[in-house]
Amino acid sequence: MAVLPLLSDEQASAEALAVFNDIRTKRGTDYVNNFWRALAHDPDELKSVWERLQTVMAPGALDPLVKELIYIAASATNGCAYCVHSHTASAKSKGMTPEMHAELLQVVAMASRTNALAVALGVPVDERFEAEPKAKGLERGR
Repeated sequence: MAVLPLLSDEQASAEALAVFNDIRTKRGTDYVNNFWRALAHDPDELKSVWERLQTVMAPGALDPLVKELIYIAASATNGCAYCVHSHTASAKSKGMTPEMHAELLQVVAMASRTNALAVALGVPVDERFEAEPKAKGLERGR
């Protein structure tokens, strides 16, 4: 259940409605997701998130499907069912196969397991994995 009501086009402010219309135009649809309708209570945040999302998810060094897979993994890790569902649908529209989805979930599960073990064991980062190896004798207060 939503914390705030999802705003219809009629309930949204002019500023929010302008973002809704931009979403429709850029996505080539008449549908505006519930996420955007919830954010419409704060038109500045709605506009900011929509603009940043377009930049981040646009083709770049990473393929758009790869970006969707990363989004699914982060959303699963953060426990956001809404984002898992919406970005799984988006990934499917960009070519994700059932085999790719299964493998993605295996990687997410493996990372969750090894992350928990590394944290619980307090495993120090190997020096060779550091962006800038520590100078001899300076690490950890020596």
